[in-house]
Amino acid sequence: MLWFALDMTRTLFSMPAGIISDRVGRRYVIVLGWLIYALTYFGFAFSSQPIHIWLLFILYGFYYSLTEGTERAFIADLVPSELRATAYGIYRFAIGVGAFPASVIFGAIWQWKGPISAFTFGASLAFLASILLLALVKESRPRDLREV
Repeated sequence: MLWFALDMTRTLFSMPAGIISDRVGRRYVIVLGWLIYALTYFGFAFSSQPIHIWLLFILYGFYYSLTEGTERAFIADLVPSELRATAYGIYRFAIGVGAFPASVIFGAIWQWKGPISAFTFGASLAFLASILLLALVKESRPRDLREV
């Protein structure tokens, strides 16, 4: 049921998130999503009641709705159309290659220092990634839909 709540939240809010990213810019929507991820992980670190987990899973759904489509659209904005498939492949490769060590590190921190440290570490990295995205990656203007 937790995953159902997450998926329903993601389904209901993905389209509005996409519309917002078209209007205000991809970076800001991605950063908002990553900050919600950080907040969710901080919440998981300190949750003590079942209701907390339910609310955090719903919040996690908001993270997904803000980032999944927007990250892909951001890639489309950053690369020329003839390199788009290659860019998506590199993106998915990076996600896949990064997921395993991230999970191992999270698990090692959990075993070494406990769940609060593991979730706090994950939240801190999401916060740092948000700052770095805003500071280091320049967003091109969204293309006119007639160009697509």
